[in-house]
Amino acid sequence: MTELMLKYFRDKQRQVQSEKVYDTQCPFCSMQCKMQLIEQKDVSRTTYKTVGKDNPTSQGRLCVKGMNAHQHALHRERIKQPLLKVDGEFKAIAWKEALDHIRHNFEEIQETDGSDGLSVYGSASLTNEEAYLLGKFARVVLRTKYIDYNGRLCMASAATAANQSFGVDRGFANSLQEVPHTKCIMLAGTNIAECQPTIMPYFEKAKENGAYIIAIDPRETATTKIADLHLKNKPGSDASLANGLLKIMIEENYIDEAFIQKRVNGFEEVAHHLSSVDLDEVAELTGLLKEHLYQAASIFGQEDSGMIFTARGVEQQTDGTAAVRGFLNILLATGKIGKPYSGYGAVTGQGNGQGAREHGQKADQLPGYRSIENKEDRKYVSEVWGIQEEDLPGEGVSAYEMFEKIEEGTITGMFLMCSNPVVSNPNANFVKNALKKLKFFVAVDLFISETAEMADLILPASSYLEDEGTMTNIEGRVVLREASRPIPGEGKHDWQIICEMAEVLGKGEYFPYSEAEDIFNELRLATKGGKADYYGITYEKIRRQNGVLWPCPDKDHEGTERLFEHDFAHSDGKGKMAVVENVPKVKKDQTSDDYPLTLTTGRVMSHYLSGEQTRRSSSLAARNIESFIEIHPKTGREYGLEDRMLVKVESAQGHIVVRSKWNEEIRKDTVFVPFHWAGKQNVNRLVSNKLDPDCRMPGFKVVAVNVSPYLN
Repeated sequence: MTELMLKYFRDKQRQVQSEKVYDTQCPFCSMQCKMQLIEQKDVSRTTYKTVGKDNPTSQGRLCVKGMNAHQHALHRERIKQPLLKVDGEFKAIAWKEALDHIRHNFEEIQETDGSDGLSVYGSASLTNEEAYLLGKFARVVLRTKYIDYNGRLCMASAATAANQSFGVDRGFANSLQEVPHTKCIMLAGTNIAECQPTIMPYFEKAKENGAYIIAIDPRETATTKIADLHLKNKPGSDASLANGLLKIMIEENYIDEAFIQKRVNGFEEVAHHLSSVDLDEVAELTGLLKEHLYQAASIFGQEDSGMIFTARGVEQQTDGTAAVRGFLNILLATGKIGKPYSGYGAVTGQGNGQGAREHGQKADQLPGYRSIENKEDRKYVSEVWGIQEEDLPGEGVSAYEMFEKIEEGTITGMFLMCSNPVVSNPNANFVKNALKKLKFFVAVDLFISETAEMADLILPASSYLEDEGTMTNIEGRVVLREASRPIPGEGKHDWQIICEMAEVLGKGEYFPYSEAEDIFNELRLATKGGKADYYGITYEKIRRQNGVLWPCPDKDHEGTERLFEHDFAHSDGKGKMAVVENVPKVKKDQTSDDYPLTLTTGRVMSHYLSGEQTRRSSSLAARNIESFIEIHPKTGREYGLEDRMLVKVESAQGHIVVRSKWNEEIRKDTVFVPFHWAGKQNVNRLVSNKLDPDCRMPGFKVVAVNVSPYLN
């Protein structure tokens, strides 16, 4: 290094007047990468840099979103005071006035429309403590049955299928440390390279170690490029594909008869059903060659170990639960579950997509994965909360169905926390119009999002840099997000907002918390003995072990690395296989002369969910400044399109305008649009209101559309 360079660095060091380091976790995907924000001040400016921090899951890695997460948290548009809408415009008000408005309007609604006139819409971005508290608030303070959350649109199919097949739903049945040692991996409807980039080294290491990787996706992606075999099936054909693969495995005797005999129920019924399945029909439904079906089935079936990972491509369909169960049938029939290097992973999408679905935000659920319809579960949680069991409301409806309840006039008020359903829900035009009918709508957010803009009152929340609490990551590992940066302006933590609302609504004695750890200690008790048992997890243990995999039933227990080694979580200890139909119960969108192409949706690496945060990051927005439609050049030309031109994409529900993007590797009958944009680019305007009958998941991944040049 030259003397001139040394002088430059010495001068630069002298200029730094102060440096602060804030420990935190990435606010985006389910990897929950540990990181630090470094804030440096010199004589002329303040600079920020985010660096990774070692942990068992992401091992210090960060992706481009994590590196730039601070840009939205520090953005000038953050809400710093409560905002009340007056004559169509927002004006800043004091917290006392905001809480008085909530008290007056909530009480008035419940006097005229009953307890169930109010609803609560939660989020999988909340900490475990806040998700738990939101469920308690809905049931104890508002005494409404109408609570659900945006994770319904993400993980409901996989969660329902795992509960039905295994008796419990933890995202990964194994820790990630087992992935590099498995012999065969099936990636079904997951683009981890763009959605969870820091997980990729586990799969790359597995490939280096000789694992055979099978990818199932109608598109070619950065993930499918690592595959040895890419099954480019038609969107919506995953249940049929799983059936075809298992039929071959049974006929070729790739099953584990001893495992089935000892640990599985339902195999005979499934085998009988599959005996009547025609592989030629499966090939036709999936658009795949039979020889590729045999190749995938024989390799996965014959290897000593194997893992299957599913994600939204399989799950976000009106038969998503059935499709996932089809893949879980394969694991049960081949005995590749509950063993070293064999298992299942539902690749959770949102930051706390696992924990947020365990502790009471779902319409049918109480903390610890207890059921709100189960008498013993109701009694136990009521005792923890200090209320009478008969005062605990029953089961409500799913996230999208709450907007239908608003439309019909049953729900007239809503409290929404950290979600953007105007962009993220199916049939988005309907959702937006439904919200206009509410008598009173309160939103808690960092920004005036497309949904918050419709609220009567917006409350300013804290960000990942400021809000301490636990999250449960992709593995089912409970981790502690340290957060100590001061909240800007008059913002408050989500849990503080809930507690202050409880106080003004006359139920403050049930919410006596002074910090997040107080809430977690009550959560531990509320989950004790439940399927998702956190009782043995403490903040001290999380810090000492760098995270704890649940279940962890007592303080001496160190967590559960691998599920189902001895028993499944059903009462008889056995896994349950299920007959899966090739043709779903709820008819999916069918292509026609009017709508001849199949649209599927998904993410791009630089954005997250509805884009409300990442579109405010200059570094991330610059990578994808607008939405697009990915289409095969031959298909595009057939419809009069050119590359990089504006395209009108139309379904029976509505239309959007996005720019075309040629891709020679996508199926010619399929187009793809990401879901991170609002307004005229909001692809969810095209999605219908059809729902999976088992879990109420919308059919985001199969939409019949037409395309044409956009004529301004």
